This record gives sequence, structure tokens and C-alpha cells, in this order.
Amino acid sequence: MSVAETIEQKLRAALNISEMELVDESHKHAGHAGAREGGESHYRLMVVSPDFTGKNRVARQREIYRILKQEMAGPVHALSLDIRSPEE
Repeated sequence: MSVAETIEQKLRAALNISEMELVDESHKHAGHAGAREGGESHYRLMVVSPDFTGKNRVARQREIYRILKQEMAGPVHALSLDIRSPEE
């Protein structure tokens, strides 16, 4: 299973997601620190979930990083986040 598939699977299992987009932007970071051969190290993630209603930006980010703890400690070097509730 690819890193992207693992990320999507873990997020969908942990959150009630109404919209999600995960983009591998590793090609933009080739040759930089943390860039891996073959990519799958730098991502942009957009998630819309009612689970984020009433939570501030920091609480939302902490939740994502808690869910993806293994990936952030391993293959993922950078994760750009756009996290919203459905009302936003």
C-alpha cells in the first residue's frame, strides 16, 4: 500500500470526512532535506469534517498529527494542512 493510501485509510477510519483531497507534492521538493527517492514525502491535505466543528486550528492539526503519528515519524517529511468544518 502506498503512503497516500495509508494516510487516506487512517483518516477515513478515524474521522467522519465529508471531503478530502491529498496531493503528493514531493516532486516540488526533489533534492531538499527530507525528500525521498520516489516521492511520497511531501503532501498537501485538505479535509472537511464535522468532527472539527468547534475546534480551533491547533486542535484540528493535533488530531491529524495524532492519527498520522507513524507516517510523520517515518516516510512523511512535510504535511501542509487545510482543515475545515462543513460550515467553513
